[in-house]
Amino acid sequence: MNDIPSRDVVNHDASEALADRIRRAEAEGTPLRLVGGDTKAFFGRKVQGRAGEAETLSTREHRGITEYDPVELIVSVRAGTPLRELEAALAAEGQMLPCEPPHFGDDATVGGMIATGLSGPRRPWAGSVRDFVLGTRVIMRQGSEQRFGGQVMKNVAGYDLSRLMVGAQGTLGLITEVSMKVLPLPGASRSLHLDMPLADALERLAEWGRQPLPITAAAWLDGALHLRLEGGPSSVAATAERLGGDELLDGFWEALREQRLDFFAAEDPRALWRLSLPHHTPALEIPGVTAETDVLYDWAGCQRWVRSDADAEAIRAVARRAGGHATCWRGTGGAAVDTPFTPLEPVVEKYHRNLKTQLDPKGIFNPGRLYAAF
Repeated sequence: MNDIPSRDVVNHDASEALADRIRRAEAEGTPLRLVGGDTKAFFGRKVQGRAGEAETLSTREHRGITEYDPVELIVSVRAGTPLRELEAALAAEGQMLPCEPPHFGDDATVGGMIATGLSGPRRPWAGSVRDFVLGTRVIMRQGSEQRFGGQVMKNVAGYDLSRLMVGAQGTLGLITEVSMKVLPLPGASRSLHLDMPLADALERLAEWGRQPLPITAAAWLDGALHLRLEGGPSSVAATAERLGGDELLDGFWEALREQRLDFFAAEDPRALWRLSLPHHTPALEIPGVTAETDVLYDWAGCQRWVRSDADAEAIRAVARRAGGHATCWRGTGGAAVDTPFTPLEPVVEKYHRNLKTQLDPKGIFNPGRLYAAF
């Protein structure tokens, strides 16, 4: 493994200070609000302890790339490391995070990427954040730093606790370090804009999905299908010529990933919903949606962003009947805000509750972040 030069990435190990604060919180029963860059604070419920406001514990001082082997395509990095610094270090070696995680601000950290588990436009073709996590270091409630997984893909027997931390929103322990698989940057990239109705776009995407085309992003909005092609230069060029359309500005996919497109304008008073659906799901009749422009189709239609003022249960019922689920990304009050994530079925809730009880019986780690009960 090779160390990253300190001039490129600041390295500082604050694990002992973090562990000491967690030991005191466990002894005192003090709830902790775990944060990195805090750019994704909107995603989920407000952290609230049983006895009142939680104390903030930041990982920002615990940062740096601890190991990086470009040949083996493996990197280990502390949780407080700014995401942009990690991506810059990888890019310098011609590599990238394949899951294309969103930042939602300059202060986004690696820990926030793991805790939320959010992926960008490349996700259906490359994989999710969870797919590339090899191992984690986590400070548990006793203040001990435990290592789960490792630095190879086939090293897990029994419960895969390292990937369990992905998307857990810090409710099971404090992630201090993560080891991930990275991939080479594509040799060529080209984006296309094809004017076509939604029905035609969904039909084309289903057809192209059965062919070996170098598509790594597909979104439909405002009457047009947007595609990104990545791979070998000859393959990208041949596919672009075959599919036709106009050249799309390179900044589109970053704007989509970071939700800077006009569709995501914060001044819209309606709630913003994220629907996760199976492949090839047709257009849905969604309550509160009065125009095609109220829906943005990402991930070739598997992820749909919806603007609607309809009741939360009505939105979720539509997603459920289609075989998916709905998350309230930004709400306008009521149940949508109090329960942004799809309510758990009784059996699943039992497992969630038991896991939380085993790993965090006093509820000191981000209590209420996912669900009010735990």
